[in-house]
Amino acid sequence: MSWLTEFVRPKIRTLLGRREVPDNLWHQCPSCQQMIFQPDLAKVQKVCPHCGFHMRGNAAERLSWTFDAGSYTRIELPKAPADPLRFRDQKRYTDRIRDAREKMHQDDAILVAHGKITGASAVVAAMDFEFMGGSMGAAVGEGLVAAARLAVLQDAPLIVFTASGGARMQEGAISLMQMPRSIIAATMVKEAGLPYIVVLTDPTTGGVTASFAMLGDIQLAEPGAMIGFAGARVIEQTVREKLPEGFQRAEYLHQHGIVDMVVPRAEMRTTLGTLIGLLAKPVARAA
Repeated sequence: MSWLTEFVRPKIRTLLGRREVPDNLWHQCPSCQQMIFQPDLAKVQKVCPHCGFHMRGNAAERLSWTFDAGSYTRIELPKAPADPLRFRDQKRYTDRIRDAREKMHQDDAILVAHGKITGASAVVAAMDFEFMGGSMGAAVGEGLVAAARLAVLQDAPLIVFTASGGARMQEGAISLMQMPRSIIAATMVKEAGLPYIVVLTDPTTGGVTASFAMLGDIQLAEPGAMIGFAGARVIEQTVREKLPEGFQRAEYLHQHGIVDMVVPRAEMRTTLGTLIGLLAKPVARAA
């Protein structure tokens, strides 16, 4: 090594000061493999500027993307039993829950808030796939019921963003009971004459698809979202046939009438505002 590297470079670093560089400044698109500067990715709501691929967003991001800026308030959700079955596999369920809460800074796989969407009142429930795969346990069921009650109380539409691998196996039959509970929640909103809109995001599978996710007055989906009940490989092994290209993707379901609209993320807030205006109860005018 020369005197430049041994003596001069350390001196320069000492004089100028060493700046810490964050490890997460860049993100690689899973589709086109292009590197994207994280601040730029945040500005375009996690949609690749090169190929348009829609990356997954967490529940907190969904709320900020959907509501008008600074117009919404998150509500505290009812507490569910922490470990009703005292379940343990490779690690205890209580430990899994604790780790997920510390990572995501939220109690479970759903957040609920109320506020304005293009000026119209709405209640939004957003599921979070980053929290134990968005699995639906008692806490998610409680959150959906609380969201429905709030929508009825505020005479506002309910919008649900789904993102889940299905029922939470660590809660066994209790998690399966959330399927009819979630249907009851959707029914409460409909019986009050309020719009119930579902936005299917990647992925929406299992018991969530088999319950409240398919009951919307309007079914929207993000581009490329995987939507289904069982996995494609399981279906192929069962029917012994090769599935069509793009099977269980949002565009395929739209072509076959399961989804009403495939809406790019950048247009989602405007589209929801338009739908609320079309479906919401007319406001009585003063005489």
